[in-house]
Amino acid sequence: MDVQRLGVIGAGQMGQGIAQIAAQAGLDVIIVDAAPDFAQMGIGKIKKTLDRLVEKGKLEAAARDATLGHLKAGGVHRDLNECDVVIEAAPEKEDLKLAIFKSLGEVCKDEAILASNTSSISITKIAAASGRPDRVIGMHFMNPVPLMKLVEIVRGLPTSQATVDTVMELAKRFGKTTIGARDIPGFIVNRMLIPLLNEACYGLYEGLGTAADIDTGVRLGLNHPMGPLELSDLIGLDTCLAIAEVLHRELGDDKYRPCPLLRQYVAAGWLGKKVGRGFYEYDPQGQKKS
Repeated sequence: MDVQRLGVIGAGQMGQGIAQIAAQAGLDVIIVDAAPDFAQMGIGKIKKTLDRLVEKGKLEAAARDATLGHLKAGGVHRDLNECDVVIEAAPEKEDLKLAIFKSLGEVCKDEAILASNTSSISITKIAAASGRPDRVIGMHFMNPVPLMKLVEIVRGLPTSQATVDTVMELAKRFGKTTIGARDIPGFIVNRMLIPLLNEACYGLYEGLGTAADIDTGVRLGLNHPMGPLELSDLIGLDTCLAIAEVLHRELGDDKYRPCPLLRQYVAAGWLGKKVGRGFYEYDPQGQKKS
């Protein structure tokens, strides 16, 4: 399929990033969120991101303007009816995603491909909800989308080869490297990452060290670019918990059991960088407070 029009469901951090790279690749992009104002706000945040790149000399003003010209805010799923591909980037909640794909299956044109940015939920199950399971696939982007090069392509049991070929080519247009992953909870990246983040939570919970000690140990001892608790704050502690719960429930192994401290932070609303507090506190510009 020659993809020219792309829909994005969700105007949060991941949805914004996907919309930005698609628009930069020359696709016409329409963003839809549960609240219409959120979609327009998402475009506003993309503009601020591009403005900063122009100020730093990393992007031409003309390229920024061209990208913004490809972005449009929609109001309801039916506004995506002419899109060639729709990528869902809603919160990591199974019931929500199943409802979205049921709706998209009803309103999108028959040949449209529906992709999910889910990081753990079964693509096969999501595909069944859509009524067009052969044209549903997982496209798991990494955060932050414009900077991270990887996209996991997750094929459900009924996903057609034509669907796989189209989304792999689309990811290449975005400048991404793709890997194939089986439709097993967590796929490849989060199957390895979430236990690491969860174990760091247990380390803090059990008093092995402070958050800064744990993160410094991993950064300098394992040569990781970011400590696991810092990374959890960036991803969002609610998202980390949701993925850990899927792994624990679906795989049935206690090694995936979410740390009680992680549950407690989420219950307190300390969800990480996006709200200004997680394992660390952040100023309004998103910088960690000392």
